[in-house]
Amino acid sequence: MSRNRSADQSFYLQKQHLDREDPVTTAPPDNDVLWARALVKAHQGTPALRGVSIGVREGEVLAVTGPRGSGKTSLLDCLSGLSSPDEGEIWFNSSPVHTLARAARERLRRERFGWVGPEPQLVPELTAAENVALPPLLAGAGRKAAATAAAEWLERLDVSDCARRRPAELRQDQRQRIAVARALAHGPSVVFADEPTAPLHREARDQVLRILVAAARSHRITLLLATHDPEVARYADRVAAMTDGRLATPVSARQALASAPAAPTQAAGPTAASAVPPKTLEEDPDRCSPTSV
Repeated sequence: MSRNRSADQSFYLQKQHLDREDPVTTAPPDNDVLWARALVKAHQGTPALRGVSIGVREGEVLAVTGPRGSGKTSLLDCLSGLSSPDEGEIWFNSSPVHTLARAARERLRRERFGWVGPEPQLVPELTAAENVALPPLLAGAGRKAAATAAAEWLERLDVSDCARRRPAELRQDQRQRIAVARALAHGPSVVFADEPTAPLHREARDQVLRILVAAARSHRITLLLATHDPEVARYADRVAAMTDGRLATPVSARQALASAPAAPTQAAGPTAASAVPPKTLEEDPDRCSPTSV
């Protein structure tokens, strides 16, 4: 799952004269795989982002925290190319994203980015294996390579026994693990995770987060986590808090947690340093049983 950064840069730089919509300005620092400056975004006249600037390094896990409506999802949407900012710049591997036309942004998202949302959003007609193989196929991989990648990631996410089952036959935490496998199967450079464990109970949440973060670290994937849950932010290297569309300067997870209110009852979750998956998850004899109605 190695990536050729220079080839990526050359490809997107060569396309600028065809896809450019705005003037290109000075490139960001080379050590930031993803970088944005002065992003402004409004939804039907309501400000969502108010001059947000941020840089994320290769292989870094960054948590963007804040209450609902603070602008976390809007920020991830813009950084991932899902939507365009009204103002500002976005750079990926020193190549501008904000100047790309819609088709080029979609190609970038298919080939270089992964996405995990609060709901799995799997294709209901496809099996788990077929859902996970879909991004590699769309990125240009052959069927055999896509199937191999799907099988490997389903195994890593501990849902290989569910490969032949369709989403309606699986529990919510199983579907979410499959969604994580799908986001990683095509070897992205960046994974955007918007409240990826919101519908899960605590135990399932911690398992999914450990696997997602460990996979990102082992493959040098940059991971952006948007969350309102301080327990989720514990898995990050740095934390950046959002309020009313504005982003505070990112600080280490340790600093952010030191200034956060203490959890009321339950013991704190693992820190970023200990956020590694167990060698084996608990055996669950009912892992792939149909969801009870």
